[in-house]
Amino acid sequence: MKPPVEKNDYIDVFIEDLTHDGAGVAKVDGYPLFIKQALPGERARIKVIHTKKNFGFGKLLELEEASENRVEPPCPIFQRCGGCQLQHLSYEGQLQYKQDQVKQVMARIGGLTDITVHPTIGMENPWRYRNKSQVPIGEQNGQVVAGFYAERSHQIVDMEECLIQHEDADRAVQLVKKLAADYGIRGYDDRTHKGQLRHVVIRHARSTDELMIVLVTKGTGIPNKKHLVQALKEAFPNVKSIMHNVNPKRTNVIFGEKTTNLWGADEIYDDIDGLRFAISARSFYQVNPVQTEKLYSQALQYAGLTGRETVVDLYCGIGTISLFLARNARRVLGVEVVPEAVDDAKKNAELNGLTNTEFAVGEAEGVLPWWKAQGVEADVIVVDPPRKGLEESLLDTMLDMNPERIVYVSCNPATLARDLKYLTAGGYSVSEVQPVDMFPQTTHVECVTWLEKK
Repeated sequence: MKPPVEKNDYIDVFIEDLTHDGAGVAKVDGYPLFIKQALPGERARIKVIHTKKNFGFGKLLELEEASENRVEPPCPIFQRCGGCQLQHLSYEGQLQYKQDQVKQVMARIGGLTDITVHPTIGMENPWRYRNKSQVPIGEQNGQVVAGFYAERSHQIVDMEECLIQHEDADRAVQLVKKLAADYGIRGYDDRTHKGQLRHVVIRHARSTDELMIVLVTKGTGIPNKKHLVQALKEAFPNVKSIMHNVNPKRTNVIFGEKTTNLWGADEIYDDIDGLRFAISARSFYQVNPVQTEKLYSQALQYAGLTGRETVVDLYCGIGTISLFLARNARRVLGVEVVPEAVDDAKKNAELNGLTNTEFAVGEAEGVLPWWKAQGVEADVIVVDPPRKGLEESLLDTMLDMNPERIVYVSCNPATLARDLKYLTAGGYSVSEVQPVDMFPQTTHVECVTWLEKK
């Protein structure tokens, strides 16, 4: 059946909803049109820019009636940069949107219509929250540029500052960009695989103010390396670590396998809720320290620990959730596929004097059955998987372990809903879901879910 609109049509529409990636949704005779940076409740003039059989895309030309939740984006490159999607939506509107998104996917994908999805836990100040910045370096018209990619593109949008990153990260990126230009260090072109400097990665520890700067290059050599390091040391009195990572592959993965120390320590240290963590160049550590404490406190509350439980923490990373749990459990076993992360987890347990933890390297679906065969009985299982969620084989193993409670921390509501459907069919009930806004100004939302054995 032919769509009711055609490419290059100019039409007036009413925006009914937002998609999971923050685009406004209008309908013409039931046919959905997705319009970037349009908000629910708005009436707008749009141009149809693309049509498919079941949906199309429009470009916002003029607002005839604006939403009361619309605000002026403070970032000068918001329209071009793909990093943030929701700066034009008030923060109260963002929190409501994220709660609504979670409710919708729970019903649509999980079939869970009668569960409690709480209001999203937000931030007092939803700016400058990121403790890790990964900024691509390139060249445009012979000039070194540093910024983020335009949406669905490999074009770097050059920037002076990013309002969701720490100020030191902005300053460090600008200095590296200037030094690269001064010392003839070529920016990397991912289309031709030419150039040397691929990324600059900045890590900042909120509690200690320690700074780590990581230069990611295609090859092993850095021109004027000593002068570069000296300039960074002089500019940042709080820099504790300058590292060099080599990534020779033609890939969009940021880090390569080899990391060497150019100056200072191999790690910086941060504290969350009285726990200290060593953070290395490539270790996983939540990027929003203020909200991480809220997220993990919620996971701890849902775990319902009394001090007598054995807890299994799947995808434990450097042990952040594990150590939160270990202060209230009899024993915590963590599993993680990245060997360096497990080394960090063991180090962090020792750093905090927690002797009731054990960490294993491997895929959770392989290690968990082995633990079960060794007689491990889990009272609580905590999972914090990547965006793709849990494999069915792992879900089956979790069900075989038959814990009293499961706490599911998720960065993707869609795969969370899919996995909750599987777990509820396997004998668990979902008590409640708590969204936490880990990434203000973006469409991403983290959730903590509490499941109990029926």
